[in-house]
Amino acid sequence: MTDKYAVIGNPIAHSKSPQIHRMFAEQTGQDISYEAILAPLDGFAATVERLRKEGYKGCNVTVPFKFEAFKIADSIGFEVMDAVESGHEADAVNTLVFQKNKIGGYNTDGAGLVNDIAKNFKIPLKDKRILLIGAGGAAAGVLHPLLEASQSPLVIYNRTLRKAESLKKTISQHEKFRHFSIKPVEFGKLGNEQFDIVINATSAGLTDSEIPLPPNIFAPGALAYDMMYGRETPFMKFAREHGARAVDGLGMLVEQAAETFYIWCRVRPETAPVIAALRKQP
Repeated sequence: MTDKYAVIGNPIAHSKSPQIHRMFAEQTGQDISYEAILAPLDGFAATVERLRKEGYKGCNVTVPFKFEAFKIADSIGFEVMDAVESGHEADAVNTLVFQKNKIGGYNTDGAGLVNDIAKNFKIPLKDKRILLIGAGGAAAGVLHPLLEASQSPLVIYNRTLRKAESLKKTISQHEKFRHFSIKPVEFGKLGNEQFDIVINATSAGLTDSEIPLPPNIFAPGALAYDMMYGRETPFMKFAREHGARAVDGLGMLVEQAAETFYIWCRVRPETAPVIAALRKQP
């Protein structure tokens, strides 16, 4: 019998997740189906409940529902896999597993991001100075793996200082992250600091919005990583104009999907051929 999965978001038509999971299934011989589902902004929980009743085994969650997914999960991070963060640590969930009368929550975004940077772009994160732009669900989902991989101070740069401080406070509630140095900074107040890795975790690319960044923000050889994919964002253009290596989040998308696929199917697919195939598409 075919196991049914889906990705839920709003918007969702642009999602490459169905294609990625189809390629994973073909590669590993798993009998699954996977579709993209648009949920009303006020109807995420109802959509999840409908899928459960229809026999789905689980789903991915994308913007703007990751915090809401955390709230509806009954069990956070049960059977946690190596390098996959429990939703409890992120307070944001991108993967749900339906088991009997329970919903399990995970966040594979952080593992996807770290794997893409370290494995695909061959950039070790240890001791790197990192600037994380944004304090929403996307930023929350990758923060802990970034801290663990870099073992160095990190700056959260957000439009409002209050939200950046709130994210820091959430992190500090977890014992193993209390010793990390995290500095919240609001837009326009970065000063002369430079960073080795600058990560855009905002949705500014969807609206082609500019992010207020000083021109000297990038250290020599810096990586500018936009978690958006499929378009040249103003952030990436700015980074290239100021000497950084700018990349999009397509590899992260594939890497986090591979972690999710492993949670669901207990099989780990190869990501390189999937990334290469997607890169060739117009």
